[in-house]
Amino acid sequence: MTPIPFIDLKSQYATIKDKVEAGIKRVLEHGQYIMGPEVAECERRLAQLGGAKHCLTVSSGTDALVAPLMALGIGPGDAVFLPTFTFTATAEVVVLVGARPVYVDVHPRLFNIDVGHLAKQVAAVKKAGTHRPRAVIAVDLFGLPADYAALNKLCEAEGLALIDDAAQSFGGALNNKRVGSLAPITATSFFPAKPLGCYGDGGAILLDDDALAAKLVSIRVHGQGRSKYEVERIGLNARFDTIQAAVILAKLDVFEAELERRQAVAQKYDEALGRAIETPQIPAGYRSAWAQYSILSDKRDAIAAALKAEGVPTAIYYPIPMHLQSAYREYGEGEGSCPVSEKLARRVLSLPMHPFLDDATIARIAAIARRAA
Repeated sequence: MTPIPFIDLKSQYATIKDKVEAGIKRVLEHGQYIMGPEVAECERRLAQLGGAKHCLTVSSGTDALVAPLMALGIGPGDAVFLPTFTFTATAEVVVLVGARPVYVDVHPRLFNIDVGHLAKQVAAVKKAGTHRPRAVIAVDLFGLPADYAALNKLCEAEGLALIDDAAQSFGGALNNKRVGSLAPITATSFFPAKPLGCYGDGGAILLDDDALAAKLVSIRVHGQGRSKYEVERIGLNARFDTIQAAVILAKLDVFEAELERRQAVAQKYDEALGRAIETPQIPAGYRSAWAQYSILSDKRDAIAAALKAEGVPTAIYYPIPMHLQSAYREYGEGEGSCPVSEKLARRVLSLPMHPFLDDATIARIAAIARRAA
């Protein structure tokens, strides 16, 4: 039984080893370890790929979320709406700036924010009158873009800022428009496990707004003004590491090919699993980056145990929705308030997903899962 990696970074490294090592060697030789020339080149290529006017790399995906909230002046007394079925960082950044997270349920098969429930939550906050509705952070879960046509329409009507939390979806698209240009602000992550990941922490913010981009440039470096020791605003130490930029540049050379292979892997899973298990839905016009391939089953635990016994790793994203997490319960309405997310947390299971899964391995994984289901 050969163990199967959940995400195969070793095989990926083997294919780009020469480019990665050459890029790192250049950084070591010029010695500009923070915000060196590779960072500017990385930003140029990321902006081009995402279809955005500006790209600012930062030190993590979390910084890519918190910096725009700071630039927008969001803080105490403000409400920020977000899906409850997500990773903690999405809610964390809202609390860090002093605003209140307002949880929204998600679509039962697409896993992304339910725009109908979002509209109800915005109306409820306005009626209560204790907080000002200010922004929506939509999460493109598992690599699939959210419904940005509906989200942009709602946010424009309500005067809300819209941020695309694209930590898992960079490389995805909606109606041939790439993630990076689907919302006014896009935040992504380069955590190693992401479809486009570096060898440490990193992230990026993509946008078209010149004035907001200038604020973000300042916030990224301690609120710096026109000179190093002129401080215009409260900021962060959120600069991108030049060595990590060199890694991203090497990975960008193979990124499109890897995205195509992820599509093929997902299609093979769909075919191999058949109707025995609920597989991910991808609506017409959407392209997932396939950060994860997540199935749904009432026998989730039995499937995971059967796969583990055969050397196949799995993961559960996410076993507890944000509104039921001990650190964030006080901002929600308790159990039963987001029933779809609560049900998904009991049924979702992610299978190995990376560009180096061969057809025989996919068939083996699917056969084990079908038997246990």
